Amino acid sequence: MATKIHPTAVIAAGAEIGVDVEIGPYSVVGSTVVIGDRTRIGPQVVLDGTTRIGQDNLIVGQANLGGPPQDLSYKNEPTQLEIGDRNTIREFVTINRGTVKGGGCTKIGNDCLLMACCHVAHDCELADKIIMGNNALLAGHVKVERQANISGGAAAHHFVTIGAFAYVGGMTRMVQDVPPFVILEGHPSRVRGINVIGLQRGGFESEEIERLRTAFRRIWRSGSPRKRTLQELQREMQGSDVIAHLVKSLENTESGNKGRYREILREDFLRMGQERILAGARPR
Repeated sequence: MATKIHPTAVIAAGAEIGVDVEIGPYSVVGSTVVIGDRTRIGPQVVLDGTTRIGQDNLIVGQANLGGPPQDLSYKNEPTQLEIGDRNTIREFVTINRGTVKGGGCTKIGNDCLLMACCHVAHDCELADKIIMGNNALLAGHVKVERQANISGGAAAHHFVTIGAFAYVGGMTRMVQDVPPFVILEGHPSRVRGINVIGLQRGGFESEEIERLRTAFRRIWRSGSPRKRTLQELQREMQGSDVIAHLVKSLENTESGNKGRYREILREDFLRMGQERILAGARPR
């Protein structure tokens, strides 16, 4: 099937468009945008900035991807947005490109579903198979690990990490890191239990799920000191990757600023952004 571009679409010179791509009415594609093969773009979509979109994506319509970050430090640097393969991005989703101070790039993985009206701010990192419900909001520098599920209207503070296979309930306010494998819900939010359904769908063995249930009871229900409990779990459940990941995530949160591990990485992000964006922009 040949590439199909509606006659009302505006494609700037320099844009790179793969094979079998569809671009709908009144969509606008900027000069530094790359669109991978078989990607379908609906009506009135704006693709801006240095944006690279992979293969087999569906961008339904009225989305704005690669727009400048909503950050007062941004000075029109050529920061980036990278979107992987097989993602579905629904109506009115906004995804901003990065800032120099945040690493220079916003990244979306593969096989994600971003429902209508979601916002992904500058310098966020989304892994694979993320689901964001309608109007879910991620502030700048947020990291979402694989197969996390964020329900509608939930909002994450800057620099929060949302752990792998976590389930975040609707309208939840996330001001600290969300541990992996758990259900988080409420305002203020708190851990309610292990995300058993999500883990089963993710192919986890029943033994690993039971280990996580045991760990949940000991960490959040026993009343024992958190640090001692984590040390005991790590020692007693050696060889369990899920327990090791849970313990490491909680230790990272404890070491972070205000319960957000990525807060202490600001200097690292700035250095990465300077190397990625500013060094590449200097005359050779």
